[in-house]
Amino acid sequence: MQIILSIISILWIAYLFFRVKQGLHMLQLNSYFNNRLIRWMKDHWIKVFPFNEWVALALAILYYFNQNWTVFLIVLLGLIVPKNKQEKKKLVVTARVKRLITTVAVIYLFLIATSLHFIWNDYPLSYAVFVIVFGSLLTYAIILLANLINKPIENGIKEHYYKDAKNIISSAQNTTTIGITGSFGKTSTKFVLDTILSSHFNTLKTPNSFNTKIGVTITIRNSLKPYHDVFIAEMGAKEPGNIQEICELVGHKYAILTAIGEQHLETFKTLENIQKTKYEIVETLPEDGVAFLNRDDSNIMAYTPKNQCRKVYFAIDDQEADYVASNIRFHNKGTTFRVTNKAGTLDADFETKILGKHNVYNILAAISVAWEMNVPLNKLQQGVKKIQAVKHRMEIKKGFGNLTVIDDSFNSNPTGSRMALEVLSSMDGYKVLVTPGMVELGDKEYQYNKAFGEYAADACDYVILVGEKQTKPLQDGLREKDYPEEQLFIAKDLNHAISQIQALNRQDAIILLENDLPDTYNE
Repeated sequence: MQIILSIISILWIAYLFFRVKQGLHMLQLNSYFNNRLIRWMKDHWIKVFPFNEWVALALAILYYFNQNWTVFLIVLLGLIVPKNKQEKKKLVVTARVKRLITTVAVIYLFLIATSLHFIWNDYPLSYAVFVIVFGSLLTYAIILLANLINKPIENGIKEHYYKDAKNIISSAQNTTTIGITGSFGKTSTKFVLDTILSSHFNTLKTPNSFNTKIGVTITIRNSLKPYHDVFIAEMGAKEPGNIQEICELVGHKYAILTAIGEQHLETFKTLENIQKTKYEIVETLPEDGVAFLNRDDSNIMAYTPKNQCRKVYFAIDDQEADYVASNIRFHNKGTTFRVTNKAGTLDADFETKILGKHNVYNILAAISVAWEMNVPLNKLQQGVKKIQAVKHRMEIKKGFGNLTVIDDSFNSNPTGSRMALEVLSSMDGYKVLVTPGMVELGDKEYQYNKAFGEYAADACDYVILVGEKQTKPLQDGLREKDYPEEQLFIAKDLNHAISQIQALNRQDAIILLENDLPDTYNE
């Protein structure tokens, strides 16, 4: 009996390992917010309560009445069916995750102790069976509970880090901080600005997409040194107040607002909330601060900030801007354009390896800041020429059997996706779009994705949509434009889409990868 129970316990623990890992992964992808994980759980209840666990529960009930060892073993075997799909972004075992694992383990040890109590005190074995089954069924509830228990600890640790970072940056009196935000374009602009400014200054930027308060804090604590002339901080937001918190931490002198669009509407609810939140980067500037704003963006221009600090406008279409890019030309080696300023001190040609009108905006914003910071023209031009495409943001590379790939898979938004299609349509070759569509657009998600499908119908020779349910609005948009069915393929997942690219067998194909949804959106 004891040997069998020991084997059963080991099998159950092995199963729980997979279930807890999956649950923690989803919590991490939802930024450790219980409310976001709960929202994900509502949309993916079959993953939260797998079919095999319901079978195990039914068999446990049967065992309660039958007391048959065969049924008991079937119950356990019903649990041991870990289904681990390939993950795009694996669980990162950070210190926070380790603390969560410890708390989850304590909760499960309590359940194991309860089960053993029933076994060793001559209770019916079915009591222990129910503890095992419910301990598996309620994996996500236990993770939510552990996250709630750990919340005061995490808040205390964060507060300590914030104070330490604040002291470090306050003591860096010779460091000028530049904040960058926007609904899109902020990461690319950050890399562009760093490339240009580093030709003249000793710079530090927040790495990758470290754009939260804790991400900026980590960068300051780990990397900011007294010898840095410039610190470039990307600032992201999921809800009002997020950017203001980062601004109060870094004390920036310059601010870049790239664009404002209807992103993250699930949390912001309205465009007005997004505008107010993005403009926090301007409202928190000091009196001698300077804000660099995209004059072509109607949502930026529709908002009037209270801060009377100096504003510098950049644009492509609006000739009244302080800095204007013109004569834009796209070619197989990149882009060329001319920049002039209203003051008459700048009138020069630039060339870059990267593509897209939106990238010209990003570079123009960086040129505007650099010129205001007195970077010489020759260094400006050299810096622009050195700019490399940010990974997964309109990055041109070879793939899928030496085909030309435009990798814009990091994220997608209504404006960026349309500009990406414009670039694709301007290139010579068999134009193929691969996309799962756009997300986090709230009530307008269907509307924007349908419009995306309509644009794709005009720009593409072949369309591969990833996810049948997720891409229904794009399918409707394509069919609205009478897009040929034989030129449309709906893939189950990204691997299925890649197989179809290879099946096309077109050596002249140009593949646009527009967005790649995280594992939380797997159908």
